[in-house]
Amino acid sequence: MSIPPIALRKPHLLIVGCGDVGLRVLRLLRPRWRVLALSSSPERLAALRAAGAVPLLGNLDDPHTLGRLGGLADAVLHLAPPPSQGLTDARTRHLVQALARGGRVQRLVYASTTGVYGDCGGERFDETRAVAPATDRARRRVDAEATLRWWGRRAGVTVSILRVPGIYASDRAGGHPRERLARGTPVLRREDDVHTNHIHADDLARICVAALSRGKPQRVLHASDDTELRMGEYFDLAADLCGLPHPPRISREQARQQLSPMQLSFMSESRRLDNRRLKQDLKLRLRYPTVVEGLRDG
Repeated sequence: MSIPPIALRKPHLLIVGCGDVGLRVLRLLRPRWRVLALSSSPERLAALRAAGAVPLLGNLDDPHTLGRLGGLADAVLHLAPPPSQGLTDARTRHLVQALARGGRVQRLVYASTTGVYGDCGGERFDETRAVAPATDRARRRVDAEATLRWWGRRAGVTVSILRVPGIYASDRAGGHPRERLARGTPVLRREDDVHTNHIHADDLARICVAALSRGKPQRVLHASDDTELRMGEYFDLAADLCGLPHPPRISREQARQQLSPMQLSFMSESRRLDNRRLKQDLKLRLRYPTVVEGLRDG
């Protein structure tokens, strides 16, 4: 008599903030994982279900809606942004409180931002550099990182912090420079320009997946590609690949007069990220190692 094979339970992943990157992760993991997606919008539940996730309604701003969240998944991918105001991230604290009640989670991956470093004057550095956030937006991210790493150490959960730079992809809303080029938005002249960092959305999804299985405990990783360009050089390259005119160049003083505070904030911080730890820890080879490949192919 033959013995029937033992059915292996799929691991369960909870995606918190399942937007563009979360859906890319879902497509990669759907055959092997049971994926749950938390959303605060009832209107999104049908779309998440159609994409292959088990939708859950809950709001990180209201801890009473998070229920027994911690007992549902073996791993968590935290992609939700912090609140829009304040110096702390109450959303991440509410999430940790909910996860702690269940005691099931073994791994958590958090998508933070490279903005936690502030302006580095174009220096090249690795993850051992101390954070120095210059905006409240970045300070909220630093608070979220600290909350998660503290919880990871206390609860024995492997927490991976991904510090993510500018995300781009042709099929991502607002994620391709051609839209900005078409508007004729200026960039800084070379003597005022800043170094920026990039990652293709598909590579970021692959980084998230790799961190869920191979991330080291309480470890920070630069989720960045190999590109080392100033912002103006990046947009000049994109213009050449798209057959569009180069953007106009202006001085920093002119930028203060013409651009929004948000645009200016991205033009006020210059850094170059060393991503060797990403490749060594996660054994990952980027599909789009520079923006040349990413803008041309995806």
